[in-house]
Amino acid sequence: MTAIEHKELKGITIRNLIVTIVSTASIVASVMTTYFQLKQDIRDIRLDQQTEHRVNDIRLKVLENQEDVHQRQVDELKSLTLKD
Repeated sequence: MTAIEHKELKGITIRNLIVTIVSTASIVASVMTTYFQLKQDIRDIRLDQQTEHRVNDIRLKVLENQEDVHQRQVDELKSLTLKD
């Protein structure tokens, strides 16, 4: 340790200030990293949900179209049986 680290300013040493600053910087960096990771995770989840929603909409449209086709077939069969 150098002589400046042993000097005190009203009970606070330079070494304590350095440790406090480095510790604070480390904590801030850790919190910011966690924040940005969570923000990215939320964005990824939102994109996945939007994609799933689009896929479900497409499936629903396909099912509705199939239902229409089946209803037409049923109607045709009904009309054929009524004619006989």
